[in-house]
Amino acid sequence: MVIGFDRVAGTGRAITAVDPRTGENLDPEYRYGDQSDVERACALAEEAFDAYRATSAEQRAAFLESIAAKLDALSGVLVERAAAETGLPVVRLTGEVGRTTGQLRLFAGDLRDGEPFTSVDPAGEGGPEIRQGRVPLGPVVVFGASNFPFAFSVAGGDTASALAAGCPVVVKAHDAHPGTCELVGAAVSEAVREAGLPEGVFSMLYGDGPTLGIALVTDPRVRAVGFTGSRKAGLAIARAAAGRPVPIPVYAEMSSVNPVFLLPDALAARAGELAEGFAGSVTLGAGQFCTNPGLVFAVRGADLDAFLDAAAKAIEADPGAPMLTPGIARAYADGVARLDRHPDVEIIARGREPDAAAGCRAALAAVDAAHFGPDLQEEVFGACSLVVRCDDLDQVIAVARGLEGQLTATIHGAGDDAARLLPVVERLAGRIVWDGWPTGVRVGHAMVHGGPYPATSDARTTSVGSLAIERFQRPIAHQGTPR
Repeated sequence: MVIGFDRVAGTGRAITAVDPRTGENLDPEYRYGDQSDVERACALAEEAFDAYRATSAEQRAAFLESIAAKLDALSGVLVERAAAETGLPVVRLTGEVGRTTGQLRLFAGDLRDGEPFTSVDPAGEGGPEIRQGRVPLGPVVVFGASNFPFAFSVAGGDTASALAAGCPVVVKAHDAHPGTCELVGAAVSEAVREAGLPEGVFSMLYGDGPTLGIALVTDPRVRAVGFTGSRKAGLAIARAAAGRPVPIPVYAEMSSVNPVFLLPDALAARAGELAEGFAGSVTLGAGQFCTNPGLVFAVRGADLDAFLDAAAKAIEADPGAPMLTPGIARAYADGVARLDRHPDVEIIARGREPDAAAGCRAALAAVDAAHFGPDLQEEVFGACSLVVRCDDLDQVIAVARGLEGQLTATIHGAGDDAARLLPVVERLAGRIVWDGWPTGVRVGHAMVHGGPYPATSDARTTSVGSLAIERFQRPIAHQGTPR
């Protein structure tokens, strides 16, 4: 573990990473931390807060750029270890390192471009000058995600935005890639030291969620939480944070099935093309994206039949891929089996059996809208999607009104049908994709990676893009304060 400037071996349960391609355990062994490690990391973060929040925007920008440079220099080593721990392709992981360092540099640029006070009411007959700005909340706990070992992990978007906001960070590393976490955590700690910052600006612990994770969330020195993961874990964290004597905000990205709406004009014009793009999005990365298109809605007829035939052929040709962990692979298989047992659901295509120990065999299913209920909205994390056949556009819109909150919603089509559907979809999701596919989240100023509950615990913000900084700050007004 990394606690301040110290490398610390835990005394709790021993874990090792598992290569999902072979099922082999990977050295070295890591051990969970305990309450004393939580106490020390949080105490150091609290001690560091006042000094760190007092740093200038330029100092924090240079610090973020230093982390980015260190990760770029380590890219080859990081990708090699992450590939062994996750089974993800080298090309994908190399790009993810670039995305991670790009996020750090984006926030650095925003710090340099930002104004210390965002609004000013000048002095006059109404009274003295009032200047509005933002101040950091305090120490932040970040939970690393399984499916993005860089971009949503130790130095990912939650950590980068909290550090940019002026908040020390304590990361709970993810068990799926502990070696990758160690390498990245050491690089961040080194950047803290080289920048002359207090050691408590960054720490990283290993531990399970129900004990060490909840201990971090309920530590009175912690002022906010960033989380990416399952709904069950996210809600447990939110409950713990709300039950504190002083509740704190939790920015949890949880589950999403990212519905796709194929309107009649699009199906009539390009059913085969749509099927190809859909299958590629479903199977990308073994479907282990939070924006995987898990539901499709369309009006029944010959054009939908053509789409399903082409999509089934593409799914059947998919060779499969290793999933992140054996546990995730088992959960995926259970989810597909649950669909298969449903009396009204038809499994219309399965991909090839993968040769990986923790492999994912793609699946495509279909159901009539009359039989589509809340039980079929549950996310199957992996390369699986359910097509819902509707009688007409009115039924499409009616079903859409009953969907849970989502990270994304995709519309293929135009004209009056799209105009009718759009207001419903805007209430449903944080990002609307037109004539594209939801997998892939661009890091930029306009991006919103969030959405209504239960996609996230707070739909008013985003975990990707420059707006993410504001999660870890609060507004403050200075009235009559000397300049």
